[in-house]
Amino acid sequence: MADNLLDGKTEEELWVDYKVSRDPRIRDTFIEQYAPLVKYVAGKVAMGMPHNVEFDDLVGFGVFGLFDAIEKFDPDKHVKFKTYAVTRIRGAIFD
Repeated sequence: MADNLLDGKTEEELWVDYKVSRDPRIRDTFIEQYAPLVKYVAGKVAMGMPHNVEFDDLVGFGVFGLFDAIEKFDPDKHVKFKTYAVTRIRGAIFD
């Protein structure tokens, strides 16, 4: 979190702020934080795919799932973002 406005806030506070403001700096922070999750999910999915499916393609589709998860996540539902995001990322890869 390079930006001073983001320093010192909990992830929960950032989600509340993002839901209200849609600040691209907060979104970028979430993308940076959860990018490794996309690679993890893509790796798991890749194990069940034919060998001609490129891992980088799976990651690319997974990134769209991460973007979608960030936009649609509702912190009021009391579900961890990581749990929600894994479902969205996996769905985007399979779609």
